[in-house]
Amino acid sequence: MKIVSININGIRAGERKGFFNWVQQLDADVLCLQEIKAQEDQLTADTFWPANYHCFYHPAEKKGYSGVAIFSKQKPDNVTKGIGWEDFDAEGRFIEAAFGNLRVSSIYMPSGSSKESRQAFKYDLMDRLMPVLQEKQKDGKQHIICGDWNIAHKKIDIKNWRGNQKNSGFLPEERAWLDDLFGKEGWGDAFRLVNQEAEQYTWWSNRGQAWANNTGWRIDYQVISENLKNTVANASIYKDERFSDHAPLIVDYDIPTA
Repeated sequence: MKIVSININGIRAGERKGFFNWVQQLDADVLCLQEIKAQEDQLTADTFWPANYHCFYHPAEKKGYSGVAIFSKQKPDNVTKGIGWEDFDAEGRFIEAAFGNLRVSSIYMPSGSSKESRQAFKYDLMDRLMPVLQEKQKDGKQHIICGDWNIAHKKIDIKNWRGNQKNSGFLPEERAWLDDLFGKEGWGDAFRLVNQEAEQYTWWSNRGQAWANNTGWRIDYQVISENLKNTVANASIYKDERFSDHAPLIVDYDIPTA
């Protein structure tokens, strides 16, 4: 099963850059998108509803902001939009599709870089999310939670780690939260389970020459429940084309498809 995740930074902008042509060539089983920045009534063109996929959007209430989506070849048993928190769900930050015992989610955690109140919101969501993740780990289902988590975990995951230790996305509290998630809570970072190479990034600032110099951050993950850790076959970051300031994260799992 091939699962792909990307923060598209505007699905309409991504379409103009050839994203949907690439999707057809890629032939993924499930595609998880974040930051679609569009309402469904703005996505009337057939392009945004590929015929070979079942497409589900969960936009933010605010136009041109946030939002997530899932495309899947197999029709899900059901799709859940949101977690049940009004502030989080109003920003369109979570959608989950169920396929038998497997749950695939697209999540978009907020950035705290714009102002202190947004960092406080991010910390609050991290506190609220951990018990949800603990319950999912225990529910007997297989979980793959794809998305832009807006945290670089370790020094290997960020080019300029020294200069970013006081910046949102690489703060000690954020990194410690991922330590717990991938440590005592038993979740897996699918990419790092099979790829330990340095300078493997998924996001580059549009400022300066970040892309050209590969001055990036790895902030996009496929977070998997403990019962899936032995199913990761390979993982890669696609950089041959640019559809966004993020790159697609591609993971192949030894999970049978229907």
